[in-house]
Amino acid sequence: MSIKLSTEEIRYLTLFESVTGASVKDCIVENDEDRVIFVVKKGDMGLAIGKGGSNINRARKLIGKKIEIVEHSEDPVEFIKNIFKPVKTKVSILEKNGRKIAVVNVDFETKGLAIGKGGKNINKAKLLVGRHHNIDDVVVR
Repeated sequence: MSIKLSTEEIRYLTLFESVTGASVKDCIVENDEDRVIFVVKKGDMGLAIGKGGSNINRARKLIGKKIEIVEHSEDPVEFIKNIFKPVKTKVSILEKNGRKIAVVNVDFETKGLAIGKGGKNINKAKLLVGRHHNIDDVVVR
């Protein structure tokens, strides 16, 4: 599966890699949310954040937007759990009418956090799992 990146996304990806030393697998610029989402190689989360958040803070200043980092995984269940961190989740993937649907179960107290303001976290999850694991939909319960 190939991911198409815009010129702006490639520019941010290159900048983020040079500032943090982490390998970036994907970059999504969401101008309406004023954020950039980076998917880093499994095991590179610590590098991306840096000691005391130094790398992510430096990247945030240079890019001038909020930055979110998700650790990649070849396992779609693990990847979805990474997207929703720090919320504890139980994830199952179902096939229904030829569509793949990820069902994310969360505790009632953390449901709002999992969905995010205006559904931004669930939208991020749908976008990322569609790009990386060909999953058609994400449902939070």
